Amino acid sequence: MIVIGADTHKSSHTFAAVDAATGALRGTLTVSSTRAGAEQALAWARGLDRERVWAIEDCRHVSGRLERGVVAHGERSVRVAPKLMAGARRGARERGKSDPIDATAVARAAIREGTDRLPGAQLDQRALEIRLLLDHHDDLVSDRSDEQRRLRWHLHDLFEDLEIPAGALDRDIWLTRLERRLRAQRPTARVRIAREQIRSVRASTKRIRALEGELGTLVGDYAPQLLAEVGCGPLTAAKLIGELAGAERFATDAQLARTAGVAPIPVSSGRRDRHRLDRGGNRQLNLALHRLAVNKGRLDPTTAQYLERKQAEGKSRMEALRCLKRHLARRVWHLLRDGAPTPDQDTNTHMTNNKNVKAPAPKPALT
Repeated sequence: MIVIGADTHKSSHTFAAVDAATGALRGTLTVSSTRAGAEQALAWARGLDRERVWAIEDCRHVSGRLERGVVAHGERSVRVAPKLMAGARRGARERGKSDPIDATAVARAAIREGTDRLPGAQLDQRALEIRLLLDHHDDLVSDRSDEQRRLRWHLHDLFEDLEIPAGALDRDIWLTRLERRLRAQRPTARVRIAREQIRSVRASTKRIRALEGELGTLVGDYAPQLLAEVGCGPLTAAKLIGELAGAERFATDAQLARTAGVAPIPVSSGRRDRHRLDRGGNRQLNLALHRLAVNKGRLDPTTAQYLERKQAEGKSRMEALRCLKRHLARRVWHLLRDGAPTPDQDTNTHMTNNKNVKAPAPKPALT
């Protein structure tokens, strides 16, 4: 079997075929990042070995079209997280950097991690739509925040007595109040700019809320069981769906937890048995699980009791949330794969104090 590593770029893709058993390089190929280039790469790969796996570095928009094309042709493809590449490049025998060297590093990283353990790529157009709309929503929110910061400085210079609470510039009532106050001022350049910024913020807010409504509808059709989870709103659910790109890609909940960076890493030595925080993985997926953990800790009594118990054991609030995020990775995996989880799959079962409930062995403490 060969593993074909792909180093993707906007105008070209470079592939390196590596023997899965020996790690020997079987060949490299560079093609244009077009449909014709992808078909050329497929023909080249099929001529090398009957059994093959495509290992594509997960570069979102740059690698997305290639990944979808490979899967559409019936090929098996796995995603390699960019963070895995640092170790592969440091351990490479060949020094330097080039597209063939990078493609070879991707293939060898996939072999080292195990192609059966890496999340597979699959076609899921509905999840892709949700992810793209959420990315656009987040970009609009970021742009609006920049506009609001500039507006605050102008208002601070214009009105010495004005105090604007946090989040007030998201609300139309505050924008109307500020606009009315600015109309009473002499139309200097600063006043005109501030009024224009208010119009821009209002338009952005309207578009953001429309997108949030659209995302709520899409998520409700795609995974209503996720929205039914306490503390999981439409934006958090959309982030989970978009970043997972199909829970079926993960053979186990542990694989998902490792991908999200919520599974502690063993760093034991001799008689010292401990684990440390994993700062790798998909940070966007980690963020979504963190939001869910914070919301559940605030809204769900069972989760709140679990966090209090962990803190009573000597953990900080953040360490308790990290423990909770590992449970939530299991919960989300079951919800998206199986719909409604069975009682023994329910996260609350693992967080209960009831001694009659058979719970799994406790996870090692984070240090």
